[in-house]
Amino acid sequence: MNTPLWILVAAGAASAAAVAYLRLFRPWQLSWGATADEVGRSLPGDEVVPHPTFNATRAISIAARPDQIWPWLLQVGVKRAGWYSYDLLDNLARPSAREIIPELQQLAVGDVVPLSPDGKQGVHVLALDLPRSMMWGTLPDTTWLWLCEPRADGTTRLVTRIRFHYRWLSPSIAFSLLVEFADIWMIRKMLLNVRQRAEGLARTESRATPLQPKTASRGTLG
Repeated sequence: MNTPLWILVAAGAASAAAVAYLRLFRPWQLSWGATADEVGRSLPGDEVVPHPTFNATRAISIAARPDQIWPWLLQVGVKRAGWYSYDLLDNLARPSAREIIPELQQLAVGDVVPLSPDGKQGVHVLALDLPRSMMWGTLPDTTWLWLCEPRADGTTRLVTRIRFHYRWLSPSIAFSLLVEFADIWMIRKMLLNVRQRAEGLARTESRATPLQPKTASRGTLG
């Protein structure tokens, strides 16, 4: 019995789409904004999920110091400051904060960064090494690292790495596939919005700091 032409065409299109995804889109989305060195080197916490199915390193340059970036990350979460991404999808349609909220700055190891409206479901804070790094995760399958690396020109590289081990036979595979295909758009938006907020804070603090007058040098009278 001959296979219908439409089935052959559909199978060919699906195969082509899979190849395009694996060779073109997936490498791009797993390394958005990051340099080859940032993607290839070891980062804190890599050993926690040693053989990830999903291993994404993204990065962005921000014209601000680490201390002007961390406050925005310390306060993220549903019903906290939001996720600085698509608020309709990940923050119950509430606009993400555009200011630093002092009462949300006391994050500690063991705390939950909430993903659910009740604040109980989310990722746990696994490590804090400020002002250099912070790691969230759900053991033993997931880690989410944030890393700030200041540069000599006064900018900072904000690097984020997510390592995720898929469990193919678990009901959680549906969430895993959501991460696989949608994570890049959320993270990209979040990084861009964190940059906007941190650079705005840096400009505000720069304007608030008066320039110090230059002291005229005194000559020696002979």
